This record gives sequence, C-alpha cells and structure tokens, in this order.
Amino acid sequence: MRAPTLIGLRNALIRTLLVALSLAMGFVLVRLYQIKLEVDQVDTRLSLEYGPQTTLIFDSKDRVISALYREHRMPVSLELMSQPLQQAVLAAEDRRFYEHNGVDIRRVSAAMLANFRRGRITQGASTITQQFVRANVLDRSRTYGRKIREAWLSHRFEEKFGKKAILQAYLNHVYFGEGYYGVQAASLGYFGKPASDITAVEGATLAALINRPSGWTIRKTPLRIRDRRDWVLREMRAAGYLDAATFGRSIATPVAATLASEQLRAQADPISASTGPYFASLVHEALFEQFGVDRALTGGLRVYTTLDAEVQKFAEDSVAKRLAELDKKARPKSPLQAALVAIEPSTGYVRALVGGRNFSESPFNRATDAKRQPGSAFKPFVFAAALEAGFSPGTTIDGLDGYVASAQGGYLPGGEHEVDSTTLRAALVHSSNRAAVHLLQRVGLGATIDLANRVGLEEMPAVPSLALGTGEVSLLNLTSAYTAFANGGVLQPPVTILRIEDPDGRVLYRGQSVGRRVLSESTAYLMASMLADVVNHGTGYSARQSGFALPAGGKTGTTGDYADAWFVGFTPRLAAGVWVGFDQPQEIMRRGFASVVAVPAWAGFMKAATTGSKPEWLQVPSGVSHIRRCRASGGLANEYCELTSEVDDDYVSFGHAPDLCPLHTSTGLVTAPATSATSASPGMPISYSIRPPQ
Repeated sequence: MRAPTLIGLRNALIRTLLVALSLAMGFVLVRLYQIKLEVDQVDTRLSLEYGPQTTLIFDSKDRVISALYREHRMPVSLELMSQPLQQAVLAAEDRRFYEHNGVDIRRVSAAMLANFRRGRITQGASTITQQFVRANVLDRSRTYGRKIREAWLSHRFEEKFGKKAILQAYLNHVYFGEGYYGVQAASLGYFGKPASDITAVEGATLAALINRPSGWTIRKTPLRIRDRRDWVLREMRAAGYLDAATFGRSIATPVAATLASEQLRAQADPISASTGPYFASLVHEALFEQFGVDRALTGGLRVYTTLDAEVQKFAEDSVAKRLAELDKKARPKSPLQAALVAIEPSTGYVRALVGGRNFSESPFNRATDAKRQPGSAFKPFVFAAALEAGFSPGTTIDGLDGYVASAQGGYLPGGEHEVDSTTLRAALVHSSNRAAVHLLQRVGLGATIDLANRVGLEEMPAVPSLALGTGEVSLLNLTSAYTAFANGGVLQPPVTILRIEDPDGRVLYRGQSVGRRVLSESTAYLMASMLADVVNHGTGYSARQSGFALPAGGKTGTTGDYADAWFVGFTPRLAAGVWVGFDQPQEIMRRGFASVVAVPAWAGFMKAATTGSKPEWLQVPSGVSHIRRCRASGGLANEYCELTSEVDDDYVSFGHAPDLCPLHTSTGLVTAPATSATSASPGMPISYSIRPPQ
C-alpha cells in the first residue's frame, strides 16, 4: 500500500505544480497582454517633443535682449551639435546606441545579474532611447512592469523615428543642471559658445552632468564634476573617439578653465541678457496678453522688436549720469527717478526706453505707467491748435495782463517772462504762461482738447490751466505726440514689436503702425520752426550749452512746485523725451527748472545717439511761405524795413501772410502803436530760399 500512496502524492504534487505554473503563466500572459494594450494605447501618441522651449526677444538688429522660459531650452538640429559633444554623451550613456534596437541586451543581462545578487533593482541598463521614453511617456518607478513597458516602447520609438531623430530629441531634452535644458542652452550658459563649437573636454563635462548626484554643480563642486568628466573622457578614449594627444590635453584641463567669464556669459546666454529691462518688461506684458502666460513661457516664440541695443545703452548711460549729478546737488531723501523714451518719427518705432533708475530695485515703468502733469511741455499743442485756427507764428496777441474767466473766477497765471503783448513765436520761445492761457481762450478749449486727443493725449481737463499742462500724461504718449511735428503732421503710434514667429518660423503677428494725419503739413512745419527757436534761443538753449549741435526742436516743461521736469525734443530722424521727478511728488531742487534738470540728460543722450548724423532739417512744405517780418510792426517787411536791419525771417501758411508794414516809409518811421509786437528771431537751423507769400 505504501508504493501507491507515494505515487499518488507525487502525482498530486506534479498536478499542483502544473496548475500553479499554468496559473503563473496565465498571469504573466495576461499581464503581458495588459502591457501590450497599454503600449498600443501610448503608441498612438508617441512624439519627439523636446519639452518647453525658451521664448527669445531680439532687438532691431537681431541681438537677444531678453528671454522668457519655464525650462530654459533652445532646440537645435543634430547637425548643429559638435561631433565631440555627441560622442561624449554616447560614451557616457549608451556606447552601442547605433547597434541596438532600443534595448541593449548585453547591458540588461549584466544589470539583471547585479540586481539578482542584491535581491532588488539597484542597477539600470537604460539606453538613450529608454531614458527619453521614461522622461516623456512613463513614470520613474523601479518595477519590472514599468521596465517591460519602457523596453517595448523604446523598440517602437526606434521603428517609428530612427536613431538620429531620437538622439537629437534626447540631446535637446536632457537636463544639465543650473536651469539649463538641452545642449544649446547648456553650451551657451556654461561655455559661452553654441553647441556646434563644443570641444571634447567641454562635451565630456556636459555628459558628466547628465547623471550627476543632486547638489553637484560645475561652479560649486568642480572637483566632483571633474572626476565624472575624466571617467567620460576615458570612456571616449576606449571607444576610439579620442586620440592620445587629445585625451592627454583634455584630462589635464581643470573644469574651471573651460567655463566662460561672467562677461562672455552675459553676452552669450539669453537668460543673462539685461538690455533694456523696462522695454523688455513691456514686451513681456504684451506677450502674456496676446498669447497667454503658458505659451509665452513655453512656446519658443521668437519676438523681434524695435529696440536698438546701442541706442538703449546711450539712454541708460545718460539717465544714470544725470541722476548721479542731481543726487549731488539735490541730496534727496528718497531716490530721484528719471525716464527716457526715444522714437523714430517716420515709423513710430521705439528705439530706447528707460523707465526708472534701476529695474531690479523698482520695476515700475515710469515711461509708460506713470501719468504726471507735463507743465509747459504741453504748450505746443495749444499753439498748434492756434495755427490750425488761422494764427501764424508772427501773429501778435495783446492784452496779456488781463484776467481770463474761469469757473473759479478771474484767472491770471504768473511766470518768469511775462509781457502784455507778444507774438506766438516769442511766447513759445520764452514759455509765456499768460500768452498760452489767453491763446487757449481765443482758440477754445474744445478745439485744443480735440487736437490733444488726435495726437494721443486723452482725458485732458477742460480748464484754462490746461494751457500750462495740468492734464496728466505719460512720457511715452507725450514723446509720441511730438513726433507729429517732425513727421509732417502724420502721427505714427508707438510700436515695440515688429513680428512674432513660432519655433518653425511661421509668422504669428506683425506689428504695424498705421499713420494718421493729426495736423496739417503746414502747421507741423510751423510748429517745428517755432520749437527750433526754443532750442536755439529759448528755454531749451541749455541743450546747445551741453554740446548738442544738430538742428532740433523741443520744449521744456516744469510744474509749479518743481516736482516734475520734462524735455521733449526732436530731429527729423529721432524724437526723445525725458522726465525727472520723485515717485511721490516733491520739489526736485530749488528753482529746479527743466532747462537745468532734464535738458542735460536729453542732450547727452541725443549727442551719443546721433553721432555721425548729418545736420539736416525738415523740408519746407508747399503750403508754407518764407517771409521777412518787420520786428517793429509785425507786418510784412518792405524795403524801408530792411534798411533799419530790424527784420526777422519767418514762415506763414499760404493765405495768412500779414499786411505790409505800415510803420516804415520813405519819410521815416511812423510812431508805432503802444501795443506793437515784440518778436524773437526764429533762429532757423538752416537757410531756405525765399518763397513769395500768397
């Protein structure tokens, strides 16, 4: 009986083992089928996406001035990655990359043996393809199921995309520490050169960073990075990538010796760029608004702007220099601020923008977001409205000592240069407050406000003191408004972005300034002529004293409490505005007129920005006549006026020439009325041929 019992037990055991084996095999098959379904599902969305890309912002000459990013990555093609760089990564991460089909069986076998001995997964054998799959498709759990999915998908990847495409995606995706993703960003950030120029020793350093332990960085732990780098170099030598001489030179080179200087890094690495931070911030805001924050930070946009980095440097230097000078004179308790804007009149392109003393200390943009009273810098628009209404630069306005009616009663402003009678030209040259207020009354608040709105100055108060600049404006808008005088009465609204492209070069946006006529051509020219006199003979003369010699026009502006100092001026090719003041309005300095405070900053900038420019001025339009005006009567000079030498050059719109002088005759000078005109020489920047009045 014992033998059958043993046989039965043996058979039962075999049956049990067979059932268990069948169940195990069934479980494995079911699990493999589940994994296959998962792989098939993932396979439909396999791609070689690199990850978030850095948005780059360029100036007008295609120089990077700023970058936006969530992960600093600038993908490049495999052809733009040096051979030593590719070889270093292959030697360190996957020497048989071009031989396997996604999984390196030899490495897997060795790793499985090591893991079996330890009883757990402690060693990997991932190929470059597997690493890319793990980073982009799967999680990083250390399970056999995940490893099977990873191997399966890696094979699918290689079948679908090929070796070169996978290596290119990997090298553009992998993280190299210190915020650098992909070889291009890392090459520029660490070595100050593109990936195409990376040498063997530099490539080995980058390869060493791929699997660095947490906390290891080139700059903080160079010795540890060197140990890993030297291992990579030895692997490159063993793989036949390096000859003995190159290997010797490379392994003897300290890591620190290969790194770029801070200066070179600032020039090469986009995230280190700091040109025009206030301007760049303005562009950032526009991108966030138009494309959304996520796409702006990750979409790899290419943004081409109007900024000229060299002109911007001149602006920043001029503002910094003037503030340093004023700090010594005014000794302010809080930081004195300044802003500067430069615009090309013919296009509206913003070539430079400074929004404050220091962006890192105060990113508030005083050029665009601060609205302050411009003082007398607003007066040109009152005078332009008068010219549009039929006045001429030589028109005499009398009775300036009389009060002007207002809602609060009679109004008569004070000023530094007040007389009872003057011409428009002389009034603007000497910045007469009373002449501006009386002129506003005669032209009308409605007409003046309408003109201000046309040039982009909105929400102006309907009060007599508007003539003195009590409406609030931004420096950008005020400077833009002045460009109409330099551009024949056509206003080109400010433009900061020329075009935006996606990573593939498709144009997503084009910035175009659609010019509109806001003044007649005659009015624009006559205003430019009057504003030239302000620079040559009036409140803007300190620009000449500061050494700026090109033909130009402009106007100062000082608020009554000396809290704001402005100067906006222009040549035919460039208009610039300067504002100086405190964030919390207070007196800048005792008798801190704009001619003293702001004009030197403008002159310093314009001298640098227009270096080498020809001394050109605006062409006289067909609707303007050049005349000779009698200084005593304000009338058209006759031959007897010329004999007195009391005659000035002037301009008038056709049909608005004055009557012939009644004072000078063949018998001598007739006694002039008590209200005879006082005028100033227009001080024309260049000479023009005489045209007969009509």
